[in-house]
Amino acid sequence: MDNNLITYLACICFIFLFGKLFIVPLKKILKLILNSILGGISIYIINLVGANFGFHIGLNFFTSVIIGLLGLPGAICLIIVKLLIG
Repeated sequence: MDNNLITYLACICFIFLFGKLFIVPLKKILKLILNSILGGISIYIINLVGANFGFHIGLNFFTSVIIGLLGLPGAICLIIVKLLIG
């Protein structure tokens, strides 16, 4: 009886630790994907507004991930780089 109880407790602890090990990175990956999608939407909006002024930022995977990782400062950095490069 005691061996079964110890085995069950060990399995529960293992499942909890194993689940926690994979849930935390999964949450971060999902947050990065969501932020990248929102970054792509923000680049699209910047391009809609900038079309009146002849301003365009390429909408691709890298620019949306930059905005996804850095947020508003990333968008500002992309705008500054675009203005400097021309």
